[in-house]
Amino acid sequence: MKISSSYSDFKIFTGNSHIELAEEIASVMGKPLGKSEVKTFSDGEISVNIGETVRGRDIFIIQSTCNPVNNNLMELLILIDALKRASAGRVNAVIPYYGYARQDRKAKARDPITAKLVANLISAAGADRVVTMDLHAAQIQGYFDIPMDHLLGMPVLVKHFRKIRLEDLVIVSPDLGSVTRARTMAQALEAPIAIIDKRRQKANESEIMHVIGDIEGKNCILVDDMIDTAGTITNAANKLTELGARDVYACATHGVLSGKAIERIEQSTIKEMVLLNTIPLSDEKRIDKIRVLSVASLFAEAMGNIYSNNSVSKMFD
Repeated sequence: MKISSSYSDFKIFTGNSHIELAEEIASVMGKPLGKSEVKTFSDGEISVNIGETVRGRDIFIIQSTCNPVNNNLMELLILIDALKRASAGRVNAVIPYYGYARQDRKAKARDPITAKLVANLISAAGADRVVTMDLHAAQIQGYFDIPMDHLLGMPVLVKHFRKIRLEDLVIVSPDLGSVTRARTMAQALEAPIAIIDKRRQKANESEIMHVIGDIEGKNCILVDDMIDTAGTITNAANKLTELGARDVYACATHGVLSGKAIERIEQSTIKEMVLLNTIPLSDEKRIDKIRVLSVASLFAEAMGNIYSNNSVSKMFD
């Protein structure tokens, strides 16, 4: 029997974590979101009801595991389970922001490795593939025993900064862990790099020690994978300005923006912070200094390639 390969043979579902992005991706792909109801019982348990047949279909579930992390993760797991039990063909978990990724190794005795634990949970729930963007550490790809497609947000950020054509540009890594990311952007924008040497006193707190590289009189772009409490990025920006940088921009894929992040960004010397919309921003976080770019087209292209069994990696060649 010939298997149909029509575009209508896949369906897109979402939980409650980022409905706006899911609708945008579905619109780019010319598809409506699948009918589903994801709600919470009075005791906090999550209930999922799939409102249409999915038998034999390719399924994409779009769900960022952002705040509230535990609720959104459980929604994802229960959606996967519901769709597998409804005899879906392949279930692809599309996770624009992969939570619990920062605990990716045992930094000290008796630490958990939550990035691996979450990978195990997603596999155990029945996912056949995971699609995500800019993991906190690249080795997390190896924590999955199912296929993993790791998308890069860098092309979207590079395209934006090419448009504004900054002169005397330097790409700055806010810490040693982001040097590879900074080097990639520097190569794309044909700019030199600088590195900030910091000392982390404890979680979410850091102190700038040295700046390695020439930043005096230059336009600087700080680049990171995520901005959480914004302590590191704002301290770095203030230090660069203190040392004679002209204008300081910042960019990252994931805008977690917890705690006093917005207050710190407002009070910092950052001229513009560019984020991708892997995590929804509430109205109070949409300040003038923050610009949000969409990754919907990137995810839509990747999902289309996965469905049609074409290469995803060629998107970034």
